[in-house]
Amino acid sequence: MKVAVYSRALELGPQKDDIQLFFDELQKEEIIPVISAPFLKELHGSIRLPDTFQTFSSHEDLTNDIDFLVSLGGDGTLLDTVTLVRDKMIPVIGINFGRLGFLASIGRDEVPEAVKALARRSFIVDKRTLIHIDSSLSLFHDVPYALNEFAIHKRDVSPMIKIHTYLNGELLNTYWADGLILATPTGSTGYNLSCQGPIIFPDAHSFVITPIAPHNLNVRSIVVPDTTIISFEIESRSDEVIVALDSRREIVNKNIQLAIRRESFTMNLVRLNENNFLQTMRNKLSWGLDKRN
Repeated sequence: MKVAVYSRALELGPQKDDIQLFFDELQKEEIIPVISAPFLKELHGSIRLPDTFQTFSSHEDLTNDIDFLVSLGGDGTLLDTVTLVRDKMIPVIGINFGRLGFLASIGRDEVPEAVKALARRSFIVDKRTLIHIDSSLSLFHDVPYALNEFAIHKRDVSPMIKIHTYLNGELLNTYWADGLILATPTGSTGYNLSCQGPIIFPDAHSFVITPIAPHNLNVRSIVVPDTTIISFEIESRSDEVIVALDSRREIVNKNIQLAIRRESFTMNLVRLNENNFLQTMRNKLSWGLDKRN
């Protein structure tokens, strides 16, 4: 069995023992790690690696013999894996070395259990909806899709912008705001939630549209079917606005035409049998806990 291993910059000092444990568990289960080249440079001289380890540098190196991709980090690190896995349907498992961890929901203390689950294939795969962007200009190169959200932002200290939003060609609303978020169910617990948007179950076939700092206080989020094509036209006093897919962003002319639809493929997200969405919600949001003591 081969497992690709990806991570952004990790602080090896306080996390060295946990990372070492991860690679030791892989070796114990006779799993061959295929490590991303930048991460391997960080590990050099600090972590003992199995003699059988291999490396990869881009999505092209993730061949059909890769059984899983392990993300070591927080949710931002796991979002990066969308650009690596693409449409290859390689299951992704997130081990949380970050902070909150809605997506990377497996804790560092669960590393041995998680590796054993991979080796014995005793896990559950959730198929997560992706969103796809179509535009009048080429954007985001050959990765025009995202797991969490698409967003439109005004530039820096520019005045608020007007975003004309259409559902299947019919006007929904003109948003006067600093920006607009269109989130998947997976992304509903991210930027959308911080802007007071609703939480949506991962298996719901929906998108949620949430304004960012709207001028009209009676404007609220709206949930729409994910079979809907959502298109946008932008008015701004500035010539440029920012569009974003997850953590990737580009500066574009305000006259650009944008449309969002559900991507034709999904992302396979691995979770341990006992880790479900409700448990994650209770743990991460501290629901039901009395913090007065």
